[in-house]
Amino acid sequence: MASFVLRLPTGNLRSFSVHASSNGAPLGSGSQNGGPMILELPLDKIRRPLMRTRSNDPNKVQELMDSIRQIGLQVPIDVLEVDGVYYGFSGCHRYEAHQRLGLPTIRCKVRRGTKETLRHHLR
Repeated sequence: MASFVLRLPTGNLRSFSVHASSNGAPLGSGSQNGGPMILELPLDKIRRPLMRTRSNDPNKVQELMDSIRQIGLQVPIDVLEVDGVYYGFSGCHRYEAHQRLGLPTIRCKVRRGTKETLRHHLR
């Protein structure tokens, strides 16, 4: 049976973690060992250091905008959190679709990392 944990931060961010274990691991073990959390983050709080290295397919962005308008974002973007700062390296089309729709936040799968992890992503 799956167990679910709902975490509510004190700020304006909506946050929840889902933990399910088929191997009997204790509840919450995913977050203790750096497992991802799903957060709704403001777009302006996500740094996009590789944004200028490529351009997005405008047709794909438009399709995503239409889809997000109708059914919402189905797959969160991946974000790395290092020392309280959020970095986005993937989900470029979804991020731009949210920007163009004027949405203030985007659902993110957030993993905590070190400065070394960040340097690895910037290579």
